[in-house]
This record gives sequence, C-alpha cells and structure tokens, in this order.
Amino acid sequence: MGAIAIAMFAVTGGVAAFGQAPAAGGDAAVYQRTIHAPKARHVGNVYYAGEDVIVPVPDACQGRAVRWAALDDALTLVGEGALDGGATSAGLGGLGVGWYRIEFMDARDAVAGFATAAVLAPPTRPVPDDSPVCVDGALSWYRTDDFAVRHDLAHLGALAGINWIRDRIHWREVQTAPDTFVADTKYDAVADMEAGEGLKVLQVFHTTPTWAVDGEYTNLLHLYAFCKAMAARFRGRVQAWEPWNEGNAGNFGGRTIDDLCAHQKAAYLGFKAGDPGLTVCWNPLGGINTAALARGILENETWPYYDVYSIHSYDWPHDYERLWAPARDAASGRPIWVTECDRGMKADPDSPCGDYTHADAVRKAEFMAHSYATSLFAGSSRHFHFILGYYMEGEHTVQFGLLRQDLTPRPSYVALAALGRLLAGAECLGRWPLADQPDAHVYAFRATPDGIGPPAGDVARDVLVAWTEQRVDWEGRGAAHAEWALPDGVAVESVFDYLGRPLGAEVPSELRSAAVFVVLPPGEAGKLPLQAVPAAAYRQGEPSRVVLQLEMPRSSVALRREGWTQAHEYTLAPGSETAFSLCAYNLGDEPVKGTISVTNLPAGWEIAPDHWDIAIEPMTRQRLSARMGIPASGVYDEACWIRAAGDFGSAGHATLAFRVVPPDPPEPGK
Repeated sequence: MGAIAIAMFAVTGGVAAFGQAPAAGGDAAVYQRTIHAPKARHVGNVYYAGEDVIVPVPDACQGRAVRWAALDDALTLVGEGALDGGATSAGLGGLGVGWYRIEFMDARDAVAGFATAAVLAPPTRPVPDDSPVCVDGALSWYRTDDFAVRHDLAHLGALAGINWIRDRIHWREVQTAPDTFVADTKYDAVADMEAGEGLKVLQVFHTTPTWAVDGEYTNLLHLYAFCKAMAARFRGRVQAWEPWNEGNAGNFGGRTIDDLCAHQKAAYLGFKAGDPGLTVCWNPLGGINTAALARGILENETWPYYDVYSIHSYDWPHDYERLWAPARDAASGRPIWVTECDRGMKADPDSPCGDYTHADAVRKAEFMAHSYATSLFAGSSRHFHFILGYYMEGEHTVQFGLLRQDLTPRPSYVALAALGRLLAGAECLGRWPLADQPDAHVYAFRATPDGIGPPAGDVARDVLVAWTEQRVDWEGRGAAHAEWALPDGVAVESVFDYLGRPLGAEVPSELRSAAVFVVLPPGEAGKLPLQAVPAAAYRQGEPSRVVLQLEMPRSSVALRREGWTQAHEYTLAPGSETAFSLCAYNLGDEPVKGTISVTNLPAGWEIAPDHWDIAIEPMTRQRLSARMGIPASGVYDEACWIRAAGDFGSAGHATLAFRVVPPDPPEPGK
C-alpha cells in the first residue's frame, strides 16, 4: 500500500501531529472516551435520531433526478419528495432509528440511482470499557491513500458504539534493520487517530522481515526486540497485541504449532518488557481450533504467555459452542476474544460496486445479533466482526464489509450499532432452551444498555436476545418462525428489534430470524431456567525467560487438513534419519545455567544427544545440534508429543513439545 498522501494530520486532545514522530514510552495521547456525535458533514449519511436527514444526490443522478423516495429495510415507503432542478441533496426531514434506501427517480420515473443512510439512537453515556461489541477495521491497511477515509471509518465505528477496533501493522515498514526504526509511519498516525476517536486498539502483525530470519526460522531475539519496542512506542494508544495471525495457514506462513508457541513466548516477553500493563493475546489460528492444534498449545505449556486467548470463526453461530470446545480448553481459564468473525456471503453479481442483493443484505444484518450473542454464550468476552469497511475476497466475489464502497451503511452496520447500544457492557448469564423449539435461541445478558434508565446511576439491566433460525445456508435463512412467551411474573421494561427500533413493552409472540432485544429489570433473567455459559478451569503457570525453539528442516513439514482448517506437521518416512537444531534463547538480563532433556519418544525412536548442560548469556541463544532416527517398522503415535524440558532454576522451566506424523500414503496409480 502506498504512503499516506497527506503532509499533516492532527487530532484533538494534544495528540502528536502526523509528521512528528511519537515519542516512545507513551508521550503520545492515550485514548479518551466521550459521548460521540456525528460530524457536521455526516460521514456515510449516518445521523442520530432527532436530526434532519439530508442525503447527497449520487453523482450518477446529478442533473437527472427529479424526485426521491425513502424506503426502510422492508422496502416500505417512509417518505418522498421532489427535487428542484440542479439540487445536489435531498432533505428527508426527521426519520426514526433504522436503515434507509433512498432512491432517485428521473423524469420518466425510473430509478436513476440510490444511496443509503442510517439513523442511530443518540448515546447518553460513553461506551463502557468492558463492552464486548468490537469490530475488525484494518484501517492501516485499508486500500486508500486518503488518510481522511481511514479517519471516517474510525468515526463510523465509534458512532456504532464499538469498544475495541482491530488493526494491522507491517513489521518491515516500522523496522527496516535490527537497529533501524522508522520514526514516522502511517501506523503512528492511525494509532493517534483511533485514540482521538476514543477507541481501544488491538494490533496484529503477521509478516517477518527477511533480515529477522536465520535460515528457515525467525530469530526470536529480533522478534523480542521488535515487540518490546512496539509496546513502548504505542503505549497508551494500542492496548492489546496479537503477535501473529493464522500462522497455521499456508498464506500466513504455514507454521507448525510448536513454532507458533515459541513465537508466542518470545513475543509475550518482549511486549511485557516494553509495557508490563499491555494485554498480550494468543496469535489466533486460522479455521477451527482443532483438538490437535489445541493439544499442541497445551503440550508446549503456552498458557502463561497470553493474557487473552484469541480465536477466529467463520462458521454458523449454531455451531460455535461445539466447535469452540478445544479453544476453551487451550484458553486455560483466560478470557477468549473472537478477533475475526463472519460468514462469507457473495455479492450480487449484477452490482458494479460489490453490493449485496437487498434480501441478502437483510440476512447479513440479521446474522449480526446471532453471531455476537451466540459468541458470548460460547465463551467469548470480546467479539470483533470482520470487517467494518468495504472488503471483497474469494476472487472478488465474497463481500464482508458492513459499509459500502462510499462508506454509506448496509443494514448490518445499523445492526452492529443496535448491539453496541443494547449489549453495552454485556456479560452472558446463560441460554434459555425452549422446549420443542430446537431452532429457537434465547440468550440472557447482564448489560448497561444505553438510553435505558437515567443517564447516571444504576443502569444495569437484564437483556434477552431471541430469534429462531434453521441450520441452513444463506439462501434458506429468514423463513423460520417459532412461538414463544416469557414465563408469568417476568417483568419487561422495553423491547427493540434487530436494528434497535423500539417496539414498546409488548414481547412479540413469535420469533423470526430478525432478533428481538427484550430489556428486563436487573435480576429478572434469574427467573428463567438458564443453561450456564461453558468455561474451562484456570491453569496456573509462570513464564520463563528461557524460550526453546525447534529448527527442523522445512522440507519435513507437510500440510494436513481437518475440514477447512490447515495444520502444518512434521512428517518423516519410516527408516529415515534427520538432523535438527534446538535453540535455547535467554530473553532476560541475567546469565542462566541449566539442563535440557528430551523425553517422551515413541517406541523405537532415537534422538542423540538427548541431554545438554548449557549456560546462556543475556539476550543470546545457543543452537544445539541433534539427530533423530525413525524405526523402519513405521511405528507412529500421533498422540505422542516429544518433549524438550529445560530447568533453569530461578529463570524458570522451559518446555517445547512437537510431534511427527506419518507421511500421507501415495495417491492411487502414482
């Protein structure tokens, strides 16, 4: 991506201007959360209720449009009017909370073009710091050289009531050599801008400069130094980091699970050295956290090296609880953040700008509540939808963005804002299974929904999110319905639909795919027979400043698939022998001495040597050479994890575990 095509950018609150290097150690401004309001120019045609909605006439209609018509998400006419000759905008007046399609007709009464707009409920208080409603923005990598577009995207995220935004960084663009950091980058400017919008930032990187690689593996000394420098440089502006992204997948490195665990440990130590208060997440895997991948994380005793366990999910919400079981185990009692989540949907092939058909756009908007609510029940505490801005994938056929190419909203953006408002500060209390309604979903939360109750004081409420949907793909969704009723004696304060529109205090008797939010006084959800949120026990452990890394020839690494999840595994033929190295890093400031022993070999396998007595100076490594022999009998045990255990006294206990699987059989006829 090209350099930012501006010379200067500044945000309020004393933030360093773009063009001035932010000082390491957090001298640049930290985020300050306030009540947001739309900018005077109303980016993306997003308004608050009570404002007069004015929508620019699209360029393609300029000089041809003679009247306009505003339609809601059901394509029901809610307003219309004439356009004077040469009019560049349409004044729609006051509209209620919701999403709108504004069509512009020419003199023949044919639709010459359309725009979209959103009306959101105005907030009465800042977004809580513990709110689970977040979004992946990738603003630093957004395909534009216009920095104002990135700022507009952040602004629209803030208006939707999100808590955290996820961003991206290129290591090689910030550090060009071991001792050379670029002081003034777009990443600094974007971090300042996100802070100015009151957003917490989760940052991720997944590229390694060539100079940081020795042979076929990352030199963890360079990784540690980079993470330490980034933690100090972005202190107060970036509150959490993921030190890699989907590294098990071929397009993000095709790394084995032991290598990802060693990477995680070095990165964690570096981040904490630069900012002890920083939240360090696990580097999320691509696809599903399979039982084998989760086992590898646990065998490597990685849980002391992450404060948060991150996962990604692109499956249907009804499968979250089941599919995330290995992730809950690997999390080891730490919070789980779902830092990418959606279900891919193809754009309308007849759309010149990657839009959905209207029916599909509504289905995606309905999906938003399904995804967030089910995620929080399945074990997460922060959920990041992928993605805020326009983004096409899959040979430019699958659309993910909540916003259109011109930043105007899809219905799913308004659905996000409803979640940001009504599930503000939410913690899942459990699930209410409805008898004889297997496709009905009712989840209960304790939250602080905005606009409910007084602006100050006790704002806690119980909130039910309820809908029904079949286990079908996009084309079959939206047709389900189910009867339901709250038990007698459950008090209701208010009800809202999936876009956050008020429905009074009467609970609808039928559930559809479009969720309803039922706001109850605090404690009322306790009258429901709730199933508990699944959770894993907390594993104790302390990080060691000694990190072990295996360097096996990359030629021995092969791709395996479990469903659509990729795993890269060591695979060696029966009767073969291979040389490898075990690297021991001292990422502390004192010399260490200790022993490393290799144990837990499958029957008949040999590693020589299998024991070392070593001393390592601070910020250095020792590369230990060994050979491994596989018996000709071809006895493999995929449940067997070979362990290298290091005892370094006060420097801690270091563990590395890996497995070797048999080669895939040759294809028939080859």
